[in-house]
Amino acid sequence: MDNRKAIGSWLSGPRQAAEDMGADFGYRGEQLGLPKEGPGSIAPLGRRFGAIAVDWALCMLIAYGLFARGDQQAMGNWALGVFFVLAVLTVGTVGFTPGKRLLGLRVVAEDGGRLGIGRVLVRSVLLCLAIPALIWDRDTRGLHDRLARAVQVRS
Repeated sequence: MDNRKAIGSWLSGPRQAAEDMGADFGYRGEQLGLPKEGPGSIAPLGRRFGAIAVDWALCMLIAYGLFARGDQQAMGNWALGVFFVLAVLTVGTVGFTPGKRLLGLRVVAEDGGRLGIGRVLVRSVLLCLAIPALIWDRDTRGLHDRLARAVQVRS
């Protein structure tokens, strides 16, 4: 057996190894009926991380200015509360947070419609817990989106 091929498949990861054996995974979002590229396609991870960074910075600024009064520890706690309220209000009404809007993203239901308030609450609580957002499926949807039956897409 050629050791270079075995090492190459190990370094490439399990997905590449499965594809080399003939498995067809398709593109991200194909199983959801979303386009491969352009508006309505699955949002790229870089933009999603950028959007959450913008939202978190905004929440930290609001928490510092309105609630924390210079207390750094209190600012982080207040920022998480502000983040939750921001996510529920903005995603529940217009379908995006300020960071998502700035980076051209929106949150929709799996069927393409708007998320109801119950699903927005579930998604926001899980997002604030952070761990569910770090567990992804093959479409790079976090567990918070899967449980809320939501998808982050390009605008």
